[in-house]
Amino acid sequence: MVLQNFPSRALHDVGLSAWFGGTLANAVSLNRAAGVTDRYSEAGRVTNTGWNLWTPVNAAAIGMHLVGAVGLTWGNKGRLVTQKGVAGMSALKAVLTAAALGVTAYSRVLGRKVSEQQDVPVESGTEPTETTPAEVAKAQQQLKLLQWAVPAITGAMIVVTAYAGEQQRPTSVKAGVLQRLNPLS
Repeated sequence: MVLQNFPSRALHDVGLSAWFGGTLANAVSLNRAAGVTDRYSEAGRVTNTGWNLWTPVNAAAIGMHLVGAVGLTWGNKGRLVTQKGVAGMSALKAVLTAAALGVTAYSRVLGRKVSEQQDVPVESGTEPTETTPAEVAKAQQQLKLLQWAVPAITGAMIVVTAYAGEQQRPTSVKAGVLQRLNPLS
């Protein structure tokens, strides 16, 4: 058995899993858990610390995913041309990846606005108080939505990846190649 795409697939899947799972966990737990403290100024510090610790891990996960994605694309370049449906699926994955990268990057920009003020009073990671500075409150309101956008988009990427795996089954490859050769079938 030849495992020529194994390293790329492993990087792709582990990186994507960490990107999805980490952002989902932070949205579900960290942002809300930080608000449990009795002091509003501590909630901001706790949230900022958590996200700042996650950022390099997330960057590594994204990097792993991208390296793996390039490797998988290269390893499957023949199927992109010969098997019907593979190019479309690959284009969809590329669009989702670009969207996830964009939302992740913008979230980080907003997160920096929040974390620049260490002891800012907040209700939780994405909930300002009445005394939260306006710029921080605005960033938090945007982050409240974006914290769910990243796991939603990366979750969609996982679903498309599962579909891509189904396209690699021998019967799917054969059917896709035959469809490409005979578009009327």
